[in-house]
Amino acid sequence: MLAHERRGSGPPLVLIHGIGSRRQVWEPVLGELARHREVIALDLPGFGESPLWPPVDQPAPGHPSAPGDLPPAGAPPGSVGHLADLVAAFLDELGLARPELAGSSLGGGIALELGRRGRAAAVTAFAPVGFWGPVSRRWCQTVVGGARGLSTALAPALPRLFATRAGRVALCGIFYGRPGRLSPEDCLGSARALSRAPGFAAARRAFGVWRLPVGADPGALGGIPVTIAWGTRDLVLPHRRQAARARAELPAARHVVLPGCGHLPFADDPARCAELLTVRQ
Repeated sequence: MLAHERRGSGPPLVLIHGIGSRRQVWEPVLGELARHREVIALDLPGFGESPLWPPVDQPAPGHPSAPGDLPPAGAPPGSVGHLADLVAAFLDELGLARPELAGSSLGGGIALELGRRGRAAAVTAFAPVGFWGPVSRRWCQTVVGGARGLSTALAPALPRLFATRAGRVALCGIFYGRPGRLSPEDCLGSARALSRAPGFAAARRAFGVWRLPVGADPGALGGIPVTIAWGTRDLVLPHRRQAARARAELPAARHVVLPGCGHLPFADDPARCAELLTVRQ
């Protein structure tokens, strides 16, 4: 069972964070979401408080992969396809056949993949992976790898650095459009989660494996609501070209731009993010 938190009541909504992150990244929107949904925020395998995945040559407990679940080339450890298998197993454990899914970055790719498989009643993806070219993918790998290295190297000094607004802006500005609003405690917890995640290296290596198959728009195929959202100040997955690819590949989706928001927009504009997750097109 993956580490997770449940709040509220109503239609279930499962929240999936990105690489190196943890379920607490959704905290700015959880209170509002719980007014409308039963919210389940999880820690992906190998991140946050969840243990690393089992060996990939063994099925996830209680979830033998169905034929066609894995990409033709297989799903290497930490890839979108592999993690989607493990999240699907988690949904089975909770008895959730087709909840609403929301994901951030890597989690956005996982949510879209599960939507493609018919495991979602709706999908919302914030700056999802998989709509990049080779240069954008390498840039993203470099940014997240550098952030992890910096978090590790500066570990003893991080409490002092995050105690100042200047420190939060300098160290968190790559991920947030308004880093000065973050609390020192959240910054420190996120940095420690990033530096300690045992699944990070494999997930970073596997970034380029997954793309939605041509014609696999979950909104068109399954008739489910799909929303793709990008922050205009996203420095990790710069939105212009990737948003254009997403529009071309997911023509049935609702495509949204979040002005002034970074790669993790939930603290930058919590009201708008919560609205996207609760108000369907």
